[in-house]
Amino acid sequence: MEQVYRLQREVGRGSYGVVFEGHVMETGWWGCSGDTVAIKRLPCCSPESIQLYLQELWAMRTTARSHPNVIALHNCLLQTGPKTLQPLKSDTLPLDLVESALKGRVVDKDSKSQARNADRSRRRLTSTEKLPKRSLALWLVMEYCDGGDLNQYMLSRCPDIQRNHEVVRQLSSAVTFLHGLGIVHRDLKPANVLVCLTKTGPVIKVADFGLSKMVEGPLEGERSRLALSSTCGSDFYMAPEVWAGHSYTAQADIFSLGVLFWAVLERITFLEDGSSEEQLGAYVEKGRWLTPLGEALCHNPALQLVIPMRARRAPPLPPTPSPALCALLLDMLTFDPDARPTALQLKERVYRAIDTH
Repeated sequence: MEQVYRLQREVGRGSYGVVFEGHVMETGWWGCSGDTVAIKRLPCCSPESIQLYLQELWAMRTTARSHPNVIALHNCLLQTGPKTLQPLKSDTLPLDLVESALKGRVVDKDSKSQARNADRSRRRLTSTEKLPKRSLALWLVMEYCDGGDLNQYMLSRCPDIQRNHEVVRQLSSAVTFLHGLGIVHRDLKPANVLVCLTKTGPVIKVADFGLSKMVEGPLEGERSRLALSSTCGSDFYMAPEVWAGHSYTAQADIFSLGVLFWAVLERITFLEDGSSEEQLGAYVEKGRWLTPLGEALCHNPALQLVIPMRARRAPPLPPTPSPALCALLLDMLTFDPDARPTALQLKERVYRAIDTH
């Protein structure tokens, strides 16, 4: 690792891995010397985590560097020892990790190879024989976003209607691109949206594809009916059909995006239990309790959402969204997934609503 990248500091930590800021040490196909990159270490310690890593790797390889609003994967390294890393080819996955995910247990290639050699030759392994090592971790090298996540970026600045519109516009473009490739993100939320600061303004990047699911073909028309079943996502952004444990489609992403858009446009925030850090997110208020929109609609499909919201949470407040944007939010957040716009329809309506504002 030290020969190619130098780790600088930890910038993020989640349930499955750690993200570091790093620098490219010498110019090569992995980058130019001095470039800043984000390096995520994913320890391969359980079949459940390995399956998530492979999903993330496959989704990021599929998107490659094809869209400015989707995080770019520069390189992937496989760690097989304390200081042993090897680059992975773009068209391959580590077979022991694939086997671990399929079998539901971490496969130890050392013991498999030794047993195979013993059965075949009935001889002892010499010290010079090199056996394949079990994968210890995946290291994903990605573009670095210096603006933090969407929570940090938006809430550290005064409200600005043009900035809000740019965020909404870029996110709608990113999700249209992902759905066009057959990728359902399944965990769209501000913490999984990163921001790159440029001279011309913020560039929004959808990131963290650990819960993503790939289906065959674009997610428009009849193909959008391909159903998913795993309940996953973040409480305040999950669609009602996901809350209910029903099968769902890519339209669940549209609902999550609707919550995110509403929070951005009206600067609605909440505090999670045990946290003092505000986060963007819309909700239904019942007394002093905040109920996620998806959960509230799951219990009461006829619930009427009030957009724009009467009581806002984080002054100073931005201007009220236009009637066209309010109508779009209501359509995105409807209980019936089939009544929500598809990603392509969403992008067209977002651009039209913003351009005529």
